[in-house]
Amino acid sequence: MLHTPRTPASRPPARSRRRLRAAALFASAASVCLVAANAPPVPLGVGDRLFPHLGNPGYDVVAYDLSFTYSGSNGRPLKAVTVIDARTTADLDRINLDFAHGKVDSVEVDGEPAGFAFAGEDLVITPAKPPAEGELTRITVRHSSDPVYRGARQGGWVRTSDGLAMANQADVAHLVFPCNDHPLDKARFTIRVTAPDGLTVAANGLPTAVERSGGTTTWTYRTAHPMATELAQVSIGRSTVLYRTGPHGLPVRDVVPTRHRAVLEPWLAKTPGQIAWMESKAGPYPFETYGLLVADATTGYELETQSLSLFERELFTERAYPRWYVESIMVHELSHQWFGNSVGPRSWSDLWLNEGHATWYEALYAEEKAGKSLRDRMKAAYGASDRWRASGGPPAAPKPPGNGSKTGIFRANVYDGAALVLYALRQEIGVPAFELLEHEWAGRYRDGTATTADFVRLASEVAGRDLNGFFQGWLYGTKTPPMPGHPDWRRTSADRAPGVPGVPVRKGHGE
Repeated sequence: MLHTPRTPASRPPARSRRRLRAAALFASAASVCLVAANAPPVPLGVGDRLFPHLGNPGYDVVAYDLSFTYSGSNGRPLKAVTVIDARTTADLDRINLDFAHGKVDSVEVDGEPAGFAFAGEDLVITPAKPPAEGELTRITVRHSSDPVYRGARQGGWVRTSDGLAMANQADVAHLVFPCNDHPLDKARFTIRVTAPDGLTVAANGLPTAVERSGGTTTWTYRTAHPMATELAQVSIGRSTVLYRTGPHGLPVRDVVPTRHRAVLEPWLAKTPGQIAWMESKAGPYPFETYGLLVADATTGYELETQSLSLFERELFTERAYPRWYVESIMVHELSHQWFGNSVGPRSWSDLWLNEGHATWYEALYAEEKAGKSLRDRMKAAYGASDRWRASGGPPAAPKPPGNGSKTGIFRANVYDGAALVLYALRQEIGVPAFELLEHEWAGRYRDGTATTADFVRLASEVAGRDLNGFFQGWLYGTKTPPMPGHPDWRRTSADRAPGVPGVPVRKGHGE
């Protein structure tokens, strides 16, 4: 978000590694699941430091199957069915799902009707036959999915000029469908949407079926790789899908408003070259397809939804944005496919690994392709970094948002402040070691989740020396350490806003 080699044979498969890692965090909260079925329902969570009530313990989602029926009006609720296949990690008398904006008509667990009630932002399900630890359980929820929000709680569905799109980061996928809404629990997705003829539907992954019947069309998409709920994407509208080929035959598809196709095409044609550039920095592209979803909507940000990044149309049509800047923002969201999507954060405190890397490659691309100095940008960030740390916390220990919105964690300290950490690391270990680290990180944790501690451990391994002391100050210190190789750089108390000199500030997701 803008506020965006294979696993060695000696290691367990990525999915097994993910389950082992997830089990450790789930286990810390699993005991709260083991409550009597006649006790009042309560909201649960996986104990995330920043957002303890997000996600739910006691199970690991294997797959989601989402079905939506769209009437043609983006002001009316969609009919929906969510099917979740999950492996239990504890004996469960109840199953908690995150869901906070819709009516539930019925719930089944393993084909049998189940009781349900709401507690906070949790849908609490009481199965007729409680699943035991280690069982594969299927949960079916028939519900509505409402794109109209009342009050301050916003997000999930984004209403466009001709339909809908999704923006689920950080915690609003559960305003769209019931789920385990925390990035540590990745799963594969099948997404099925029925819409009136004349509309085009696109979603994460690749299409597997298009079926027409009685004036409607049902579109089915499936992901080949696990995905966090925050990265789910569905677009419904009067769109054109444009196809091209990326590196190594990668299918590239873009979804754009049909009436703006011509003006957007020159921008979209840049994507294959940008993918090739990112592959030179981080290794093979990690998913089965990529492309841009350009929406006629006002959000103020772009979003790295997996394999189909969401962009506002005005980024490409507003003449105030320089060409080099627009291209660098395209690379920001593209780089998230490696950093944040394929290698996901284990907790929201690890967000700096997502946004710091995306900002790094955004700035590096601007330097290599447009001559915009990375050093100058990092020097400016260094000057402002103490203020960012005071306001938002150190990069790897961000403060909880003060406005109650989860998106308040998207502050300058996890964008340029975190990219500054990567610049300092490159200064400390040298360019060759840094570039090797980036390839190793993207390859070793592909399709999984990882922590800040994992990054520190791998960096030490690649550098051939213990870097814990270096990272302690840069990631957790209240004051920014001296910059290696630049003893003349000074921190300042000047009130600098994040952004790029000479470019209008986009409002982003920060507080």
